[in-house]
Amino acid sequence: MRTTTRLGLLGTSVALVATAIGATAAQAEDGGEGNITIDKVVVNGGKPVVVGTTKVVSAKVSVTASDDSGIAETTYISAFGPKPNFAQVWDDEITCVKASATTSTCTGTLTFDPQASTGFVSNSAAATWNLGTLVSANDYDYIHRDAATTFKVQRYSRLTTNASPEPVKKGKTITVTGLLSRANWDTNKYMGYTQQKVTLQYRKKTSSTYTDVKTVTSSSTGSLKTTVTASADGYFRYKFAGTSTTPAVTSTSDFVDVQ
Repeated sequence: MRTTTRLGLLGTSVALVATAIGATAAQAEDGGEGNITIDKVVVNGGKPVVVGTTKVVSAKVSVTASDDSGIAETTYISAFGPKPNFAQVWDDEITCVKASATTSTCTGTLTFDPQASTGFVSNSAAATWNLGTLVSANDYDYIHRDAATTFKVQRYSRLTTNASPEPVKKGKTITVTGLLSRANWDTNKYMGYTQQKVTLQYRKKTSSTYTDVKTVTSSSTGSLKTTVTASADGYFRYKFAGTSTTPAVTSTSDFVDVQ
């Protein structure tokens, strides 16, 4: 197996290449020969690739192409983020399946390793990545693109909620604390996500619907804290809408018994 996931340079290898936004023309170029076309490229089902601190994450890539002679192969699949981040799949790990005499869909799996010694170099890898591809036809037509599509790589997020005291008398103050954190690929640990807007939500014990209570801003350590007045038995939770580099997350709820 020659799958590679690491910050670095692709070198002279021919691969399905994904280059970072702002990548130089020297990294890859659009080109080809003949009437072959790339019809569709999908990374991870169209969803961002979300990576934590230890687990290697896999993302399926599919490339659909057409030529009057039929598709021979997708020569490579690689993904480049901000230099020198990249992930790559070689031709012997790509499978092409015919949809018709002229069209095939070729698939491979990119892997993303967050470990500092083998994976992302700095948190700058949380960005928009470009995906390019080289596809060959049976009559030797070919096409390659350095940005056939784009996709996002994001830092996995966590969110907690704790409401106290429990139980509490009706009309008294409830303090709701929490912590918003996300993966730090420099340390392979989770760190607080600072100065972010997070919504406190509440659901009565007799209801199935959460309603927004107020917006809370995370502190310099990612911590959250606010107060509300106890009214009835119910559940509190924090909800974060996400950013371009960090996915949305909702905490588990915390029940408060109001007496």
